Amino acid sequence: MPNPPDPAAPEGPGGAPGPGPARDDEPVHAPAAAYGRLVRIAYLVLQPALGAHRAVIASHTLAQRALPGRRSGAVEYGQSRVRLVRYCLAALRRPWTTAGLPLVLGLRMAPRMGGADELAAARTLSVLPPEARAVLALTAVDALSPHEAAEVLARAGVPNPLSAVRATSGPAALADAGRILRAAEFDPAQVRLHPTDLLRRRALTRTAAAALAVCLLGTAALCVWGGPAGPAAGPSGRTALHALDAAALRTAPFDRWERTARVDFTAWPPRGGRRGDLGLLQRALDAWAGTADAPRPSTAADTGSQPPAEPPSLLFADRLDGVDVVLLHDGTRLARYTESGGGGDAPELHLARTDRADVTTAAAVALTRGARGTRYLLAPWIARTGVRDLREPGAATRPIDTRGGVTEPVPAPAADGPCDSWPVLLLRSSTRIAERHGFLLTDLGGLTPVHLTHTPPPGGGVPAGRPREAVAPSALASWARSACTLRGLRGQGVRAVNDWVFAHQDLPEGAGPAAWVCTRAETWQGRGEVAVRFQLPASGPGTPGRVVARARDTAACTHFGRHVAAGTRWRSPGGNWFVLAAGSRATVRLDLGGGLDTTVAGTTAAVAAAADTPVAVTARLADGTRTGPPR
Repeated sequence: MPNPPDPAAPEGPGGAPGPGPARDDEPVHAPAAAYGRLVRIAYLVLQPALGAHRAVIASHTLAQRALPGRRSGAVEYGQSRVRLVRYCLAALRRPWTTAGLPLVLGLRMAPRMGGADELAAARTLSVLPPEARAVLALTAVDALSPHEAAEVLARAGVPNPLSAVRATSGPAALADAGRILRAAEFDPAQVRLHPTDLLRRRALTRTAAAALAVCLLGTAALCVWGGPAGPAAGPSGRTALHALDAAALRTAPFDRWERTARVDFTAWPPRGGRRGDLGLLQRALDAWAGTADAPRPSTAADTGSQPPAEPPSLLFADRLDGVDVVLLHDGTRLARYTESGGGGDAPELHLARTDRADVTTAAAVALTRGARGTRYLLAPWIARTGVRDLREPGAATRPIDTRGGVTEPVPAPAADGPCDSWPVLLLRSSTRIAERHGFLLTDLGGLTPVHLTHTPPPGGGVPAGRPREAVAPSALASWARSACTLRGLRGQGVRAVNDWVFAHQDLPEGAGPAAWVCTRAETWQGRGEVAVRFQLPASGPGTPGRVVARARDTAACTHFGRHVAAGTRWRSPGGNWFVLAAGSRATVRLDLGGGLDTTVAGTTAAVAAAADTPVAVTARLADGTRTGPPR
């Protein structure tokens, strides 16, 4: 029996598997055999800059120009491919060269819609330079190696093709580019048609004659009085790179979250009473596209402001507390557009990353904020909602009412002033997601609330576990002490914070039990910031402890950096000074330097020392590995 076709093999015309990697010396006797490859390469290079509709037309036009004419005879495929890359890059450097493309009036063309992987790939392509997109296109469509793709770019006149290759090594969203970029979403040979904005077309038709008259009069005036010395700047330096159409917004089925293994924002259905208001939706899209007179977006940390590469998904549209709110998602970012109308506040657009969202970090989005609190739109898989005070671990949870997935105003933590309370959301997932799955979210001012987790102290001889939901009594007691430290993380693009009690220590002279805690804030970009605190015995919340070590951009205090040690000076109630140290679970001994030159077996150490003794701690593991404070 012959082997089945490889599902990741390049597609030929009509979606059939292609013949495999293309050779430079492959003759083009039948241009149609190479046309499918060329047009897909052109589309991948052009689409992020031109938008889907214009890129479909341009990719077909340039691919036809790149193929040999009737009198050329058999021309090698590699020559046509070099010409195509040269034409595509020239069209992007000199946009006027695409002015002669065929016109399609009243219809928009775009390839078939893909899934979450294709959305993420399109988003990544949109932030790469054209030369890097060409490298990815050549490696995906023609199965070239990066070195071979660089040679094609060099023959096409690219001055530094190796820099284009290096630019493709970072995007995690294209780790499986060979499969993703051969999907139907990037095939301009298979397109769907939809009309332009039907509500606006009639108005545009009525103004066309008047606009033509104005242009003719302006041309006549320039002929009489002379034109400007140079090109005049328009009223806004921002131009729409993408023709985003409200009629083309994507929507997910209401039950997708029950039928998918990817439970995140891609599984949210559209909600809200104004989700059919094309005028409101179009204004939100115009703001994201950066059209003239649109509000400039405000972005969360490490979030790009460029327009989406394809029509985004509609998650919500309605009027709340006197404000119209639209929530969109392009696969890797959330966009919240708000307008009050009636001469109120100016429209606003907020963007935030969500490219690693999951069942918890995609569970809620802040829609409005006011004096009464924050209204959230909850994920469809949330079954129960409540609010509790993180400063009061023994207090009961108060239920929160929701209508259509939107909560009543939820109290928000104070951004400044006394930290007397810290409200958090307690959400419980539907049993279709997980049984008895509850988790905490806290508002740090972003579009999405921050997920709080807890890693309990070592004990029982079991291996160190991953962070757990912070709903157990021990977790709530630990977070009651650390709650107010969350203030320092506002506005930093944080997605989750974990409180890890990595060691307990009995203090000398019977002073009681102390704890060593590593609090790690994880950002949407993946970077982490950690603070190690030494916590003295305390009878109540609000005492986070003394910071003894800090580090940024580190893997410390994660599953990939699970070995940590720290030390500090401490004065006992009797007035005696000690150097205290602790290591995580796998520590077998602690080496104390700073003039002490002492080694203590175990995970904790307490050595009498002078008040000004420097603290230097190194932990040794059973295999001889050394570790120390996070760096």
